[in-house]
Amino acid sequence: MDKSIKKNYIYNLIYQIFIMIIPLISTPYLSRVMGAENIGIYSYTYSVVTYFILFGSLGISTYAKREIAYVQDNAEKRTKVFLEIFILKTITTLISIFVYCFSFILHNKYSLYYKILLIEIISNIFDISWFFQGLEEFKKVVLRNSIIKILLTILIFIVVKNNNDLWKYFVIVVMSTFFGNISFFIGIKKYLCKINTKLEINKHIKPAIMLLLPQIAIQIYTVLDKVMLGAMIFDKSEVGFYEQASKIVRLGTTVVTTIGIVVSTRIANIYSKGKTEEIKNKIYKSFNFIWLLGFPIMVGLIISANNFVPWFYGKGYDKVKYLIKLFSPITIFVGVSNVIGVQYLVPTSKHNKYTIAVILSAIINVTLNFLLIPHFLAIGATISSVIAEFCGMIIQFIFIRKELDIRKILLSTKKYLIASIIMGIVVKSITIGWTSSIINTSIIAILGCAIYSLMLIILKENFANEFISFLKKKYLLHCTKRKVV
Repeated sequence: MDKSIKKNYIYNLIYQIFIMIIPLISTPYLSRVMGAENIGIYSYTYSVVTYFILFGSLGISTYAKREIAYVQDNAEKRTKVFLEIFILKTITTLISIFVYCFSFILHNKYSLYYKILLIEIISNIFDISWFFQGLEEFKKVVLRNSIIKILLTILIFIVVKNNNDLWKYFVIVVMSTFFGNISFFIGIKKYLCKINTKLEINKHIKPAIMLLLPQIAIQIYTVLDKVMLGAMIFDKSEVGFYEQASKIVRLGTTVVTTIGIVVSTRIANIYSKGKTEEIKNKIYKSFNFIWLLGFPIMVGLIISANNFVPWFYGKGYDKVKYLIKLFSPITIFVGVSNVIGVQYLVPTSKHNKYTIAVILSAIINVTLNFLLIPHFLAIGATISSVIAEFCGMIIQFIFIRKELDIRKILLSTKKYLIASIIMGIVVKSITIGWTSSIINTSIIAILGCAIYSLMLIILKENFANEFISFLKKKYLLHCTKRKVV
């Protein structure tokens, strides 16, 4: 299979931009209609359910994507791997459902919502996006998820009218997930074939569990913060503030880490062929990509938060401005950890190092949560997450110091960092005193992009030079065609 990383990245980037636009449409509406407390209830209960989905998955999604990538060129082997993993995931999810029903559905303050969220766990059985990602068939995943997101947004505006409609919002979310996952089975037969060999389900359990550990740890400082906030603090509005701030920052982070989904699959395939140097070259390019997008997004969040939050969320969400600014460095920390862990350590079967780094980060996060949340509420949870992500990044750097050139990686940040800082200073100076409005926020974003791009050209950054060369070639080709005509 001759797949293009650039093509698959574009598919994923379009989708990530798309899922960034969707909240820009629905979040302002929901924050006003449901209020911070209801948003907090949704965030808290959904966070609890996330753990049951995680344990039901048994770390299979990350592991399965890698295993399918190893055998993507062999129809019989990939069919065998698919069936073994799908059956295993079904069994583990059913066990998770059994525990969930006895733990949360009965005699719970939010039992109605937990009953609805049961469908979300059931949907997990039918999530086979890992199969298509392993085959590098990202177009199918993107198109189907995009259609579901559009329908979800339309239903929100039609059905959710006031703060009594929280349960309706839960129903819309879980049903969109269910039908979205079911849709993956349409046309799957052409990727599978009949096999005569015996299925070996048990052999996948241990490696899947090994990859479950880092996923649990990651969920600790992406989800447990909200669970701990909800459990330790009576006012669920704090959870709502934290949810809204983290959502915005992590959307930016998602754009930065999108390439990881594509590159990790390709590296797994390259690793199976023993091409070590090619892997390193792709990793160095991935770091440059993280710097290219991560630094301007981080600075952009800091300088635009004051203008963005008031008109986007409405009254009563002032605290979100400060949380976004505190959260912003995560864009870089998560991006770097994604390159080292997801793109390098996991595909090259060094997941033990990845697991250790993430578990240590999780321990730091939980410890700091217990110390900071009672005193600083959502701000304490935010500080804990940022410190945990930073520690995770440093630990992973230590693990790869003998395999990759750390000095080369760090020096490659120079031009991107300088361009981002200058962009931030110039834009902030120009926009001091501007009132909060969608127009002003848009101008800030456009101005920031323009200044950042200009600085990269002035600094003669390689990516900018390559892009300009590309445009020149296109222009000369166009002129040549016109002369011929």
